[in-house]
Amino acid sequence: MRIKAKLYAGLALIAMLSSAPGAHAACGNVSITEMNWASSQIITEVSKFLLEQGYGCTVEKVPSATTTSVASLAENGEPDIVTELWLNSTGEVFSKLEEEGKVARLTDVFNPGGVEGWWIPKYLADAHPELLTIEGVMANPELVGGRFNNCPDGWGCRIVNDNLINALSLRDSMDVFDHGSGETLGASIASAYEDEAPWFGYYWAPTAVLGKYPMVQVKIGEIDEEAHLANSNAGIDNPAVSDFPPAPVLTVATAALAEREPAVAELMGKVSFDIDVLNSVLAWQDAESASAEEAAVHFISNNSDVWSEWLDDSAREKLAQLIK
Repeated sequence: MRIKAKLYAGLALIAMLSSAPGAHAACGNVSITEMNWASSQIITEVSKFLLEQGYGCTVEKVPSATTTSVASLAENGEPDIVTELWLNSTGEVFSKLEEEGKVARLTDVFNPGGVEGWWIPKYLADAHPELLTIEGVMANPELVGGRFNNCPDGWGCRIVNDNLINALSLRDSMDVFDHGSGETLGASIASAYEDEAPWFGYYWAPTAVLGKYPMVQVKIGEIDEEAHLANSNAGIDNPAVSDFPPAPVLTVATAALAEREPAVAELMGKVSFDIDVLNSVLAWQDAESASAEEAAVHFISNNSDVWSEWLDDSAREKLAQLIK
């Protein structure tokens, strides 16, 4: 209840600031994506708050997803800002837009990037440190329950995983269970944690699951960018072993925005989240059944040392009462 009270007090403060005289005097209209997944929605809400209350913008949220946002940039030159654009999901369209000078990369929105990999629970790693490498897992399959938890069909990670499974001959050591959805994949981790049971499989961050359940990444091998790229293609003849490199995840903007609102482009070029921090915010959101706006307030209330560094002097002065 105290968390909720603090949250709604923060929302009341936002409302008070929104009605302050001259709140939208310094900046015009700015459109920003509201993607259809939790982490991007939180990033959008944090950015919207800073743009409106620090820079005086009028912000329009545009419901979107990866492919639709890139298509809209190509066809319409909008929205102004796309948050959490996973570059490995955009194909050649984004590269062409970038080559044509229509869009600009503002920042890597995650530090160190989107995280993918094969994991075991921390309690399992603590009890059996030999499981920290894939060689150790394959030599002791009973310690991980004799099963690899794979991505659902149709996901990009499923293609990469299937190629790695073949390259490692993983099926010679254990069963491979192909989950039907992301929900059941995440639920399998939660279920394992309830009983401190064995678990081994794929997951990614930022997610509430990795924020809530401490997991340790299993080292598959060295990172080989060329091999990893090849493994993203289905049905290749000779898949190779490579660990997952950090995935490039960007905030991008139209070239027109950088010309029209350089201060906005400068701000959004600094909005970058540590993966562990965002995981914890997502876990809080899940535990509290909170909205993206409420989760943004939670982040803003508890991380002023982070976001205050993103602001210019004028915006920092406007938001000084929120900076601890």
